Amino acid sequence: MSAVYHAHPVIQLAASSTSEHRPLIITLFAFFVAATLGITVWAGRQTRSASDFYAGGRQFTAFQNGLAVSGDYMSAASFLGIAGAIALFGYDGFLYSIGFLVAWLVALLLVAEPLRNSGRYTMGDVLAYRMRQRPVRTAAGVSTIVVSIFYLLAQMAGAGVLVSLLLGITSDAGKILIVALVGVLMIVYVTVGGMKGTTWVQMVKAVLLIAGALLMTFLVLLKFDFNISDLLGTAAEKSGHGAAFLEPGLKYGATSTSKLDFLSLGIALVLGTAGLPHILIRFYTVPTAKAARKSVNWAIGIIGAFYLMTIALGFGAAALIGPAEIIAKNPAGNAAAPQLAEYLGGVGTTGGAVLLAVISAVAFATILAVVAGLTLASSSSFAHDIYANVIRRGKATEKEEMRAARWATVLIGAVAILLGAFARDMNVAGLVALAFAVAASANLPTILYSLFWKRFTTRGALWSIYGGLASSVLLVLFSPVVSGNAKSSMFKGVDFAWFPLENPGLISIPLGFLLGWLGSLLSKEEPDAGKYAELEVKSLTGTGAH
Repeated sequence: MSAVYHAHPVIQLAASSTSEHRPLIITLFAFFVAATLGITVWAGRQTRSASDFYAGGRQFTAFQNGLAVSGDYMSAASFLGIAGAIALFGYDGFLYSIGFLVAWLVALLLVAEPLRNSGRYTMGDVLAYRMRQRPVRTAAGVSTIVVSIFYLLAQMAGAGVLVSLLLGITSDAGKILIVALVGVLMIVYVTVGGMKGTTWVQMVKAVLLIAGALLMTFLVLLKFDFNISDLLGTAAEKSGHGAAFLEPGLKYGATSTSKLDFLSLGIALVLGTAGLPHILIRFYTVPTAKAARKSVNWAIGIIGAFYLMTIALGFGAAALIGPAEIIAKNPAGNAAAPQLAEYLGGVGTTGGAVLLAVISAVAFATILAVVAGLTLASSSSFAHDIYANVIRRGKATEKEEMRAARWATVLIGAVAILLGAFARDMNVAGLVALAFAVAASANLPTILYSLFWKRFTTRGALWSIYGGLASSVLLVLFSPVVSGNAKSSMFKGVDFAWFPLENPGLISIPLGFLLGWLGSLLSKEEPDAGKYAELEVKSLTGTGAH
């Protein structure tokens, strides 16, 4: 996404405040890590079958899964990035919150129930139901792993920066060690706890995040005697933009390119959510499709409440701290929420340090929960789609499949640690933008065509997945996100950008749908009408669902 929104927290905290209260911050972090590891070990003892490892035994209630989905979805970028975007750009910043929330309607109306009814553990189960198993499962596995690793890399880099700054680590070796520590924690969560452990960690994190946001919202409103008009007026006045701060167009509207960029970001955000692998596998953890639908309703309620609170956090930061001070800490505005926490608790006081430590620990919890979900999605897809059904041709036992999933977790964790170490000082906006764009360009068209179009063929699925994957990767590679003179470019000093937009969604998503349609029309393969009828009945009624 944009540098403001999905760049992860590069938070430069006041040295005096953090160094004085460093033992408190370390204690809080250690307590959280110990608590989550305890939950993971407890859940791991109940993980006996493949169903337990991949889908938590399908034993979670709609509310529990809704809470876990919220925990999986509200990343550190949501918490820190949106508050910063609103603090710097007012109305235009809040548009991100709206886009994130609207995205769930696509997931609810088109994907949640049919996916729960049609699949077993992964997206590949749905796509391979009426097509040639091996090529389609391979494509689904590749797409899932690519989306997950890019999203994972962004989270790892963010976690490394956040923790190293909080603990006062400045050396490169220290930062690499922090990234490695986060990677090891992630591997332990998934290999020991599987989906059960990951789900409980996500539920705890969602509760912590909502509680932290609620406390800060209450304290902000208290400063203005619960008069929202006063809050908005002060924010507009202090922003330096006056009334324009509360109107559209401050960030997106100056040029036609920026308007197209916003449209591209919006399309990727709204459609990408319904194709994100770590979100899709959550629908398999409930016993029925009705529970899947209800869990999405719970998620919409919880996420909606959270994004409403970001209004108070963002405008509160603008009113109480001011954009100049926010930008001085971090040009992208990602420091706004921690700065606001320290201000509300009292800068330089124990209260300020406690609130700052708590909010930072919540941000770290957020990263860990999302990282665990992403790792589980990619290792599940490798073990179930590629190892069990492509390499072993469906002859692998449950025990062998789970062993492959655990080894895949270690391998993916090692790749994430290696790439995260290299990316520790890079802007990660392009990586997250790529994850959303790939999900919307490659995964969503194939899921929708498989579920709702009778003429869809294996060639259509392969063209759609690989075409969407390749186009989104290439366009991001040659966009201002990777090179050029933009502040958010990954590689400064070189310029090989020819694609003007920061997000490729406007081009690659329609291309993914077009290639799926064209590949099916040009295919000589005759679609299996009987299989489609079976899938249709199964997806709509749940008959024969696992």
